[in-house]
Amino acid sequence: MKKIFYSILIPVLLLGTASCESFLDEENKSGLTSEAYYKTAEGAESLVNSLYTPMRFWYGKENGIALTETGTDIFTRGNGMENPPVALYNSDLSGANAPINFYWTRFYSAVNACNAAVKRIPESALAENLKTTRLAEARFLRAFYLWHIVETWGGVHLTTEESIGLVTTANRTPVEAFYNQIFEDLQFAADNLAPTSSQYGRVTKPAAEAFMARMHLYRKNYPEAARLAKKVISDYSFSLVPNYANLWSISNVKNSEIVWHVNFTADLILNREFDGPTASTSDDILLRDGGNNAHLFFLMTYDQVAGMQRDMRYGRPFARFMPTAHLLDLFDETKDARFNATFETVWYANKPGTYKKTLSNGSEVNVTFAAGDTAIFASKNVISNARKDAKKYTIIDRSRTYNVNAGDAPVVRDRYMSLKKFLEPNRLTISQQQGQRDAFVIRLAELYLIAAEAEMMQGNTGEAVNYINTVRRRAALPGKQAEMEVTADQLNIDFILDERAREFAGEQQRWFDLKRTDKLIERVKKFNPDAAPNIQPFHVLRPIPQAQLDAVSNPGEFEQNEGYN
Repeated sequence: MKKIFYSILIPVLLLGTASCESFLDEENKSGLTSEAYYKTAEGAESLVNSLYTPMRFWYGKENGIALTETGTDIFTRGNGMENPPVALYNSDLSGANAPINFYWTRFYSAVNACNAAVKRIPESALAENLKTTRLAEARFLRAFYLWHIVETWGGVHLTTEESIGLVTTANRTPVEAFYNQIFEDLQFAADNLAPTSSQYGRVTKPAAEAFMARMHLYRKNYPEAARLAKKVISDYSFSLVPNYANLWSISNVKNSEIVWHVNFTADLILNREFDGPTASTSDDILLRDGGNNAHLFFLMTYDQVAGMQRDMRYGRPFARFMPTAHLLDLFDETKDARFNATFETVWYANKPGTYKKTLSNGSEVNVTFAAGDTAIFASKNVISNARKDAKKYTIIDRSRTYNVNAGDAPVVRDRYMSLKKFLEPNRLTISQQQGQRDAFVIRLAELYLIAAEAEMMQGNTGEAVNYINTVRRRAALPGKQAEMEVTADQLNIDFILDERAREFAGEQQRWFDLKRTDKLIERVKKFNPDAAPNIQPFHVLRPIPQAQLDAVSNPGEFEQNEGYN
């Protein structure tokens, strides 16, 4: 998959989106049309390969992360965040929001390309057995993109037909109809994909079953969610990585726990993204930088603190997203290894020298750092001024970052405990934004937690606790496995959500998790002081882009989602 990135992605022409001819000025010297090209084996393969591309617009990208992690109980905006409305739910969250518009276009383009593949593969020159495999991939990916659409915007436009010309009429399709199509596509994929693929990155049978388990959990089909989750756990060769921290080692990206991922590459050219649907000139067509950029966004500006400068080890700090105090409090770091595997708490001096330090009484003293001395220590606890004054290094304690007397609302947004799971220490330069780390979409740990939740919801708490304790034992510090185990009477949906936060923080599932469990409003009001005053019940859906609404010829039938102007 890493060598076939520049494939042709058919842009959706839904509701007034410009066609390719508006920005491509090409002379077709061969006389080969798309209709003819996709009938060839090469063209069909190119079409299917292109279906994987849109995932790189979402996973590991700033706005994809903003829409899934901020505005929840566990992440809020840092001082560098460029799209605050999705974190705050304020009046600026509207149909004019550019990132929401961007993803509407990308997901519908992706669905249209999948529709094209489903239609054209049977007519292509591919070998019959390969036709079935590629068709199963296309249908899996269509289900994947449809899920993002329906959970983000609700019952909006649904079609399984390829759009080739200008389409200006939109339909409002019930959520249940979306899911019927999703399950139909996923079942076809599960029935026709092989357990493994020789091409790293392609969809496989267990990936289809795992995603179907997730979908059944979303629809509260608990027996089927449990069955499929257990099947993936038992029937294939996946296993939990014994040490949670090793999951995030850049040298261990291809590991036994990953059921499905979005693959990026060390080849920066191949990481570049095709941006056809919004390109306005021929120069724009292939000029969007790609790569996994998640390493940039969760880092506080450590390089502005005495003794520190930006380096490869600690990353390039964009300070887009910061943890809520609630997320930090979810961990018991005396027994849960995930705390130190997830967060950076100590920075060691990489810029030796003598600096001025301001004490709590306003006076200044000189402090000197040698290379490797502790320069910054971050704590989720309140530390006394006397202790902070006594240390030469900077202490960023709870009271420095959050207002402990006002519900832990952020006091500053540039000094906080940084999430480090996605660091890319092997970048070529300090300033490089593109990362090569694969984005994990489905890990085996999720299947254990799906099984646990599904069994719990059926009243089988004894069985549920066995699955959740498997994950918790893996997360334990050495010798603390027994202390990490929980009992059946501790299980409820809030505990499940807490456990998912500890396990999957930053992995682009949180907003969807809170929405599907009907906990988004409750937990944001309780644990996110930034968003609590603004969030309303209608915020369980995002606004439909106004440009899309302006383009439809049936505005009375296709209106904005409730609550948005």
